[in-house]
Amino acid sequence: MPESGLSRQAPGPAPDTFPRLLAEHARIRGERPAVREKEFGIWQTYTWAEAAEQVRAIACGLAEIGFKRGDRLAIIGDNRPRLYWSICAAQALGGIPVPMYQDAVAQEMAFVMADAEIRFAIAEDQEQVDKLLDVRNTVPALAHILYDDPRGMRHYAQAGLLSLDALQARGLERVMREPGFYDAEVAQGSGADVAIMLYTSGTTGTPKGVMLSHANLLVTAKNAADFDGLTERDEILSYLPMAWVGDNIFSCAQAYVTGFCINCPESSETVMTDLREIGPTYYFAPPRVFENLLTSVMIRMEDAGAIKRRLFHHFMTVAKRVGPKILDGETVSLLDRLHYGLGQLLVYGPLRNVLGFSRVRVGYTAGEAIGPEIFSFYRSLGINLKQLYGQTEGCVFICMQPHNEVFADTVGPPAPGVEIRIADNGEVLYRGPGVFQAYFKNPESTASTKTPEGWVHTGDAGYFDARGHLKIIDRAKDVGRLTDGNLFAPKYIENKLKFFPNIKEAVAFGDGRGQVCAFINIDISAVGNWAERRNLAYAGYTDLAGRPEVYALIRDCVEQVNADLAADEKMAACQIHRFLILHKELDADDGELTRTRKVRRRFIEEKYGTLIEALYDETKTSCYIETQVKYEDGRSGLIAADLRIESARVFPAAVTQRAA
Repeated sequence: MPESGLSRQAPGPAPDTFPRLLAEHARIRGERPAVREKEFGIWQTYTWAEAAEQVRAIACGLAEIGFKRGDRLAIIGDNRPRLYWSICAAQALGGIPVPMYQDAVAQEMAFVMADAEIRFAIAEDQEQVDKLLDVRNTVPALAHILYDDPRGMRHYAQAGLLSLDALQARGLERVMREPGFYDAEVAQGSGADVAIMLYTSGTTGTPKGVMLSHANLLVTAKNAADFDGLTERDEILSYLPMAWVGDNIFSCAQAYVTGFCINCPESSETVMTDLREIGPTYYFAPPRVFENLLTSVMIRMEDAGAIKRRLFHHFMTVAKRVGPKILDGETVSLLDRLHYGLGQLLVYGPLRNVLGFSRVRVGYTAGEAIGPEIFSFYRSLGINLKQLYGQTEGCVFICMQPHNEVFADTVGPPAPGVEIRIADNGEVLYRGPGVFQAYFKNPESTASTKTPEGWVHTGDAGYFDARGHLKIIDRAKDVGRLTDGNLFAPKYIENKLKFFPNIKEAVAFGDGRGQVCAFINIDISAVGNWAERRNLAYAGYTDLAGRPEVYALIRDCVEQVNADLAADEKMAACQIHRFLILHKELDADDGELTRTRKVRRRFIEEKYGTLIEALYDETKTSCYIETQVKYEDGRSGLIAADLRIESARVFPAAVTQRAA
């Protein structure tokens, strides 16, 4: 690829947009790694100078096929360098990239593409191209489909279909023919321009396009990077969905403001292996990832020999007692410090290495509340895991936990530059540099979410504790009352249930009712491993979930949660009286979860109303149900089962001991 002179150009206007920052990095750190990608088992490295050349070629190629200022560019696929570069290429031309969830079915994609008025789309591979071709009938504006991976595409000849290789070749011709074109386009941009449009997950209704400016993203990212001392020497693994605001902050905005390197895994199946190979210094994951990692650790320990199991449990007891204190620099006795040091050698260090966390300086979790026990587990290992509170509408960072002020039950004080106030009804409102511009073509929702003074309604209920840290109770609309007037916060209960490795998902009910009941999803890996060690045969998820032995296993978990709730003055009335184990896993394809894996509570209440009524009918001990499901290949089917309903032991308030 011929040189464009980016690495030699003199400093221009202040780098207030992504393309200008890219040019700045190419100029001052052109030979440093910007992106790595693992392909065919080998890590390929691209420098900042190479990344800038790639973006220039893609941008000029897009211009050649008619992409203009204000156009929207859909981007669908796993984390790939050329997809990230395509985001910046669209921004360079004054366009708006619209990343989409790669696991979305065609119907979901059709809604977003029609709403965003997409004319151009870039797909990772044949699978995503097929989905785009399927939606063309309902998205007539879609004229150009570009693809990154050519495998399987040889015989595709539909109109408007073009490989990224061919697009870049056309772009290079434009560079040779009109060398000043790209720089002139970049010069027209400003920090106030819309940099990206991200669609909300649709937890509460139809997804909305959140428009974020360059300034929203870059100022917020810089404030957070300064807060945690991030530099060009840091590394991150970019594995989260590109359509999620978290990936756009951590893998794009913070990489652009600091100059650190992002690393794209080979596939979703190799993330854990790639994580260990890269050893990132900066790590972000939603609670579900940490829950799944803990489940895998517990499964391995169950399979380990007796001596190794005893060592693990002994040293984890020590870690839970003193590990967080050592991490926060608090005073710990010499004996405890020596004891923890031995655990570091025998257990904590090897475990961090297996998890890929050996070099992590700063780790964050957000997206939904994480169980306090899960959070404390990782910090006890010496991993500097912190919580943050954020939203797409605020460019992620609303609250952040400072070093040495990390508490399992809070999300920290306001992030740099952010103001927070609590409304009379307990709802959290904020304003700051990351506040979104508007919802695309939706002035009514914009007005109901963002006040004229710039305050954003989060929909979450919370309060500040005596330390000045924000506590989030639950979604404001989900916090309710039992018929006796006691507080009901379903997420709080569900997170306690999900701490157990045998429970993958839970949905609690109780608002306006006399007691709390719950649906449980078992974790097929953990419970399947447990069953195999006990020689319990099963034919699949539905069969395993209905076994009496599994119900006894889950009942023990529920009763331990009840014992914990009984010791909580505010939540003692929320103990779970009855529960059932669902016959299928809650699935985004079936509409039960969002693409970010959040429970769509209202949808579940409507879909499984029969089961909920059976839970609250004390005369019933089972309930028959048939449920339509969607398979990965697009087919539909029915899963039928006669579900058992079990009662769980509840405890008098103020009980402090755990269930036996």
